[in-house]
Amino acid sequence: MRGIRQGFGAFASVAVLITGTFVATELRAAPAPAEELPAAAPAAEEPEHFGASCRTVVDGSRVTAHCSNPYPRTDRIRLHVECERWWDLDTDSAPVAVEPADYAQVTGRCWKEVRSAWITHEPADPAPVPDSPPVRGS
Repeated sequence: MRGIRQGFGAFASVAVLITGTFVATELRAAPAPAEELPAAAPAAEEPEHFGASCRTVVDGSRVTAHCSNPYPRTDRIRLHVECERWWDLDTDSAPVAVEPADYAQVTGRCWKEVRSAWITHEPADPAPVPDSPPVRGS
């Protein structure tokens, strides 16, 4: 019993030594912080507010996607269902437009088990162009 305790102590000491060496190597390899910071950081563009929020429910061989669109642009969603069996056909739904502040439900199915299901999004209308100041002629 005493030999096991001493063996464990030696093992723990070696593990701590190796971990300490690894951490010291990582700290030494880390790059130094930049000496000078840029005077003004470039302004980041605001992310585009687009895309319906969807959740997918699998019940046996049936899949239902529930989507709601909180954004001001119309979202075209498609449900994609991949079936588990090699002989079972995978399906892609027709695009469904989810208008702003609207809700849509899309269903799909397999003959047997569902392997995976996901939603794809694409804008139904082009992105709005930011307003530019009017050009005055002379």
